[in-house]
Amino acid sequence: MPEQASAFDYIIVGAGSAGCTLANRLSADGRARVLLLEAGGWDRHPFLKLPLAWGKVLLNRMYDWGYDAQPEAGMGGRRIEVARGKVIGGSSSINAMAYVRGNRADYARWASRGLPDWSYEKVLPYFRRQESWEGGASDYRGSTGPLATRKSRYEDPLVDAYMAAAQEMGYALNDDYNGAAQDGFARMQMTVRGGHRESAATAYLHPVLSRKNLTVQVNCLVTRVAINGSRATGVEYVKDGEHRLVTAGREVILCGAINSPQLLMLSGVGDEAELAAHDIAVKTALPGVGKNLQDHLAALLIYGRRDHSPLLHHMRADRLLLALGQGLLAGKGFATELPGGITGFIKTTPDEPIPDIQLLFIAGSLAAKPYLPPFSQPFADSFACRVVLLHPESRGSIRLASADPAAHPLINQGLLSVDRDWRKLSAGIRIFRELAQLPRLAPHVAREIGPGAGVTTESDLEAYVRKTAVTAHHPCGTCRMGPASESASVVDSELRVHGIEGLRVVDASVFPDLVGGNINAPVIMIAERAADFILNAH
Repeated sequence: MPEQASAFDYIIVGAGSAGCTLANRLSADGRARVLLLEAGGWDRHPFLKLPLAWGKVLLNRMYDWGYDAQPEAGMGGRRIEVARGKVIGGSSSINAMAYVRGNRADYARWASRGLPDWSYEKVLPYFRRQESWEGGASDYRGSTGPLATRKSRYEDPLVDAYMAAAQEMGYALNDDYNGAAQDGFARMQMTVRGGHRESAATAYLHPVLSRKNLTVQVNCLVTRVAINGSRATGVEYVKDGEHRLVTAGREVILCGAINSPQLLMLSGVGDEAELAAHDIAVKTALPGVGKNLQDHLAALLIYGRRDHSPLLHHMRADRLLLALGQGLLAGKGFATELPGGITGFIKTTPDEPIPDIQLLFIAGSLAAKPYLPPFSQPFADSFACRVVLLHPESRGSIRLASADPAAHPLINQGLLSVDRDWRKLSAGIRIFRELAQLPRLAPHVAREIGPGAGVTTESDLEAYVRKTAVTAHHPCGTCRMGPASESASVVDSELRVHGIEGLRVVDASVFPDLVGGNINAPVIMIAERAADFILNAH
C-alpha cells in the first residue's frame, strides 16, 4: 500500500505552463492548501535562462520527457521526436519563447461548436490579464500581467531584407499580430524579461514560492488518480522510490498535453476496449480520451548564405563565452536573443478566411556550434524557414503501451494523412521559395540547400518533406472539450472530466482543434480561465 500523505484542497499534476499558472491563482487567498507535483527537477540550469541556448536545450533533450512518435510509413518510417518539457515550467522552460495567441477566428470556431464560453470576446480579457506587453495597454494588450512580452530585437541585415521583400511581394507588414488582425509579416513577439527567458515558472510560480499554503514537490511521477465511485479523491505518485498517496479535498487537476490522457487511462478513464487491453478496471468510459491528436507540421527549407551572419561571428568560442557571461550576468548582448526575428502569417489562396500557413524564419545555421581557429573551423553559414501548416485535418492518437505508468505512451501522429494538408503545405513552401528568389535578397541568398534547386516536381517535393518534416511541438486535442452529448468529448466547457467529480484537465489536450500559431499563450489563458471556474465553484 502507498504511504498516506497529508490532505490538500487542490492537487495539480504537472508544473508546466498551466500548472504554474494554477498554482499561483489557487494559492492566492492564502486559505486553500495547494500541492504542485512535477516529474522533473527545478529550472536552475543557466541554459534555461538564456534565449540563445534554446537550441542546445532542445536538440540535446536536456529537460525533456524523451517521447518519440511511432514510426509512420507516410513520414519516411521515422520516429519523430515529441519534445515535452520535464522540468519546473514544463515546455515553457524549453520552447522558443514565441508569444502567439492564435487567430480570433479560432475562438469563434470553438464557440460555434457548442462552447460559447470560449469565444474571442470571452478569452481576450484573459490574454490581456496574463501579459505585461512592452507596448503598453490597449484594447488587445495587457500591461500589468505576470508574463513579460516584447518584440524580438535580433539585428541582422537579412531579417530587414526579408521584411522588405515580403512587402514587395504584396504582403502587409503587421505591427502586432496579436492585435486587431493576424495576417502579414511581423517581428516575432517573445516571452523575455531583462534578457532572460520568461517561462510560466518565472512569471507565475517563482514569485509566490514563499506562500505557506503552496507546496511544490519535484521528481514525482504521478502513477494514478485515485477515484472513489465517481469522484477523484487524490493521486498516487512515486518519489525517491517510495509510493505515496495524497488526498485532495476539492479537486485534482491534470496539466500535461501528453501525460493527461495517459494518466486518465491509467486511472480507468477512457475507451473501454483500450483499458481492457491492459487489464485496467473502467471507472468511466470516455472513448475520446487519447483520440483527436493534432500538431503543427513544419517543413524545413534551408539556404546557403552569401553574406556572413551575426550568428557565425558570435559563435567563435572566445566571443561566445563573452556573450554568455554578459547575457547571464547583465541580461544584455547577443545571447539574449534568438537568431530569427520575424514571422509571417499568410494565406495560400486569396479566398482563405484566415492565414493557413506560418513562416518561422531562422536567420542562422541550424548546425551552428562553437568554433575556434585553428583548432576548429566555422560551420557553413546558412539560414532556414520552417513552413508550418496551421490548421491540419490529419489526426492521430495517444494510447497506452502498458499499464506501467513509467512506460512512454504510444504516440501516433497521423501527419499528412489527409491530402488537403499536403496541398496546403506545398502551397506554403512554394510561396517561400518564390520569396527567397526576389532580387532584393540576392546579396544574402547563395543557393537553396534543402530541398534544393533540383527538387522541382510536386512528387519529389512531397517525398523530401515526408522524409524531413518535424512538428512545431504543439500537441493538443486528446482530451477535447465539448458537451457530454458528444461521445468524442472528454471535458466540459469548464474543463471538468465528464462523469468524474473533482477532476479537471487543464492543458492543450482540451483544445477542440489547433489555434493558428504557437500554443503557450493559449494554454496560460486556459489556465487563467480554469482558475476562475475552480474558485467560483468553491
